[in-house]
Amino acid sequence: MGCSRANVRYPLMLTILGFAMIATFLVLIMMKKMSPIAALVLIPALFCVFVGKGAKLGDYVLDGVTDLAPTAAMLMFAIVYFGVMIDVGLFDPIVRGILKFCKADPMRIVVGTAVLAAIVSLDGDGSTTFMITVSAMYPLYKRLKMSLVVMTGVAAMANGVMNTLPWGGPTARAATALKLDASDIFVPMIPALLVGLLFVFVLSYVLGVRERRRLGVLTLDDVLEEEKETETVLVGSGGSGDGKVSMHKGGAGVAGGSGSGTDAPEGAGDSADSGDDDGFQGLDPNRSTLRPKLYWFNALLTVGLLTAMIMEWLPIPVLFLIGAALVLSVNFPHIPDQKARLAAHADNVLNVSGMVFAAAVFTGVLQGTGMVDHMAKWMVDVIPGSMGPHMALVTGILSLPLTYFMSNDGFYFGVLPVLAEAGAAHGVTPLEMARASLVGQPLHMSSPLVPAVYVLVGMAKVEFGDHTKFVVKWAALTCLVILGAGMLFGII
Repeated sequence: MGCSRANVRYPLMLTILGFAMIATFLVLIMMKKMSPIAALVLIPALFCVFVGKGAKLGDYVLDGVTDLAPTAAMLMFAIVYFGVMIDVGLFDPIVRGILKFCKADPMRIVVGTAVLAAIVSLDGDGSTTFMITVSAMYPLYKRLKMSLVVMTGVAAMANGVMNTLPWGGPTARAATALKLDASDIFVPMIPALLVGLLFVFVLSYVLGVRERRRLGVLTLDDVLEEEKETETVLVGSGGSGDGKVSMHKGGAGVAGGSGSGTDAPEGAGDSADSGDDDGFQGLDPNRSTLRPKLYWFNALLTVGLLTAMIMEWLPIPVLFLIGAALVLSVNFPHIPDQKARLAAHADNVLNVSGMVFAAAVFTGVLQGTGMVDHMAKWMVDVIPGSMGPHMALVTGILSLPLTYFMSNDGFYFGVLPVLAEAGAAHGVTPLEMARASLVGQPLHMSSPLVPAVYVLVGMAKVEFGDHTKFVVKWAALTCLVILGAGMLFGII
């Protein structure tokens, strides 16, 4: 009898401790009591001891590191690759085009951020999307003193919607887990996803209008009239100083209106005016790292790399490793120049890869102790039997918290088959369940377990806690809009 009670209590304890661990992590980073790296390492280590499995912590961490090592390698070399492409001027024409469209208007800048992130997301890789989007938009946000959490939030939501592309990951996982064809899942979902993307654009417009109201009437048309200055407002990639030009604007002179700031998003003050950038450092259009004669080589190489990613000709880490080596060798044939470029981007590489390996501790403990399995089982078990015929709706709602607190692999291969089996007993088809499972992706892209989000907040110089506080409510609302559209169109 005592043994039976112990068998019941232990899974319940793991469930409670799992939720407590996640809640502790989120609270501490949002209150800025710990850095994300410290929280990702120390909190799971402490809870592993609470569970009584402290002796196995090393095994759990190594398992987590093994799982995430390819991702860390991909991010390291992707940052080097795109950092060098920024240095050599590949994206300069894109940035100039965005500048001409935006015309120093905060509303246009925020909408442009969403559109750019959505377009670049067609490659199916979040890290690539965030690197290009932040590289193009960061200088504008800093120059106009706009809220950087608006930029990271909008980019994450747009990418989250587009992440449902068949080559993006979640759709392929759902298809594999339920033995379905990915196109049968994705194609019927297109109308609902388009509604979700349209909602992100509308939300971007609203947030942009709010930024415009906060900052007052901007008077930066001279930025467009003075071509030299316009071209200087480019990418603030970590650089060693080749050709950098100071763009300091004293005081609040960038705005013609007073702007009380009462409508600023949460974290706007911290993220928009951090003391590390009193005068924004742009990249000189005449910087020594530019390679205009190699522009088309670099463009074709990038197109070829993205094509190889989509077609899955080689693993993504291998593609970026080869790409980074090739772009360095061709654009900077002299070894000292190559070392200078690597040193220029070392900060971003170290920050992002360090965060990924720290996240490996978190995921390793969650999975190794069995917390994540018991949390998922508990959430499935509490579903009332009367909800059986509506399991697709239940799955769509559950996908929000579960894909936020779990990896996509854990959700799609561990939880979705259980939900699909329960739905099948009430006549809900696996296709409906698979489509509903995609709903949570806009929120998932800001999960602390997604390595790409650390690229986003790292390059944008935004605290992860500020990003989380701002984006969660809007991303959750985007998910519910997609779910509602799916139900309305009879897709889910």
